[in-house]
Amino acid sequence: MEAEQKPGISVWNPKLAWTYKDDGTAYVWREDTLAPYPDRLSDRLEHWAEKSPDHPWLAARGPDNAWRKMTYARGREIVRSLGQAMLDLGLGTERPLLILSGNSIEHGLMAMAAQYVGVPSAAISPAYSLVSTDYKKLRDIAEQITPGLLFVDDCTPFTKAIEAVFGHDVPVVTMKGTIPERPVLSYDDLASREVTAAVDQARTAVGPDTVAKFLFTSGTTGTPKAVIQTQRMLCANQAMVADWCAFLQEEPPVIVDWAPWNHVASGNKVFNLALYNGGTYYIDEGKPTPSGIATTIANLREISPSWYFNVPAGYEMLIDAMRKDDDLRVNFFKNLKFMMYAGAGMAQHTWDDLLELSEQTLGYPVRLATSLGATETAPFALALADTQPQPGNIGYPAQGVTLKLVPVGDKLEARLKGPNITPGYWRNRELTEAAFDEEGYYRLGDALRHAVPGDPSKGFFFDGRIAENFKLQTGTWVAVGALRARLVDDMGGLIRDAVITGEGELELGALLLPVLPALRALIPDSSSMTDDAVMAHPAVRERLAALLGDHARRATGSANRINRVMFLDAEPSFDKGEVTDKGSINQRAVLSHRRELVARLYSDDPDVILPTRAAEVCQ
Repeated sequence: MEAEQKPGISVWNPKLAWTYKDDGTAYVWREDTLAPYPDRLSDRLEHWAEKSPDHPWLAARGPDNAWRKMTYARGREIVRSLGQAMLDLGLGTERPLLILSGNSIEHGLMAMAAQYVGVPSAAISPAYSLVSTDYKKLRDIAEQITPGLLFVDDCTPFTKAIEAVFGHDVPVVTMKGTIPERPVLSYDDLASREVTAAVDQARTAVGPDTVAKFLFTSGTTGTPKAVIQTQRMLCANQAMVADWCAFLQEEPPVIVDWAPWNHVASGNKVFNLALYNGGTYYIDEGKPTPSGIATTIANLREISPSWYFNVPAGYEMLIDAMRKDDDLRVNFFKNLKFMMYAGAGMAQHTWDDLLELSEQTLGYPVRLATSLGATETAPFALALADTQPQPGNIGYPAQGVTLKLVPVGDKLEARLKGPNITPGYWRNRELTEAAFDEEGYYRLGDALRHAVPGDPSKGFFFDGRIAENFKLQTGTWVAVGALRARLVDDMGGLIRDAVITGEGELELGALLLPVLPALRALIPDSSSMTDDAVMAHPAVRERLAALLGDHARRATGSANRINRVMFLDAEPSFDKGEVTDKGSINQRAVLSHRRELVARLYSDDPDVILPTRAAEVCQ
């Protein structure tokens, strides 16, 4: 039974249709058609600059910690000046803009200015410059898209990477710092450049098929791929989002968001959601980490969002803070109409806590849902708008999207077609051709299962990545994604992720990533202990063994029962591709680089933790 929703909040009312072929392939689509959308995203900037010129568009904390705000009218003025500068510098599809630093007002204006005059931009994870030591991924990106201009807020931390990767003929735009023997341009000078008729001519030439930007995704290979994002993709996607959360069209949304713009979730959906609907985007410089959550909490004490996105770990930290701080809880929920999560599976207790706290505050539960998409789908593709009894239902297709489900073994592989789908990968015909099937559907790589067998109108659950799944020695397929989420949930907040092992083995195991504060809480006076000592402590091992025993007894078979675990011997390596720029674990890469550790897991090594009362588990 769905949670009761507050009346008067407008969301979609899909009219779903589906059909099946004799081979079991299914097609699911919407009979209600997608609303008209503009040819270019800059049309929305023009619209709001005329209709609501003084309304804040972008906001960020200034040096005095006060909110620095950019209105729609002033934003358009700067965008046009920056666009003129890009034309003067000869930028274009073959010489795009590369943005190396993180979210900021200036970053947003540079990206929109590029779109305004038909110059693609690419926001790159700052980790490629600031965390990597060999700059391999940054070098691969530079070779793929041959940038004509770089942007960084501050030159100093990026100088080493810039000098190592980019030729001295590539200029840098910045607000602070300089780099010897390289052209360094002042952002302020470019933002005040006199605009000529060339800007309007360039904007008029931008159409639905114009490349708006490149977004990079590593996938399972670890090598960044330049995913083309067209104006059609971005605009169609926002029309789909406006149908999904129809209330966005009734009142300008207020967004408080930390997620990086180099990732499709915020770089496309959330950033454009504010712009498309005339809302305000508050840039949250916090992070869903023990050290970064304080900044997010401070922002949410001050700004009340109407639509909110976070990853499950972020919500868990926010829940803990709201239970201790009534003012935070009230301010967070008082204007909130919709909560969305993505990036990882949400535990049932987190789901229940969010609904409980919102009902405690408002008298009714705020809508809570997730969705499914990819960088190649811009990303919005499947979603629900109504809260379900448990997390995980990713819904059904958005308007204009057709979902194709193809039987692969005992799984249903998801493929998609619609105006939000990428035309392919930049300068990589072979990769592009492999991404689409014979009917032109994009191969998402995810497996889905019906929430209610035979009834697509009840939505679907994620059923693992096709590439991650493997067989046990018995020939039984293991759905890794769903199992990882279940194991993390069953470990009661003591681990943040797991790498599932067992390919070619008789039983499943897992390498665990710990939540060290939670482990330390199991040990009296652990403040002087090293992390390794904490993970080896009998109290920790006994608790994990007990939870693992409970997990094993609830399993229905060998394909979803973890029988042995160990902690990872070191944090996943960014340079080795074991962790993506989004912070998610690359299962295949970890297993490839940790073969000796996997071998220890299947031995009598004393570090292996086995489930308590394992003999009672039906083998």
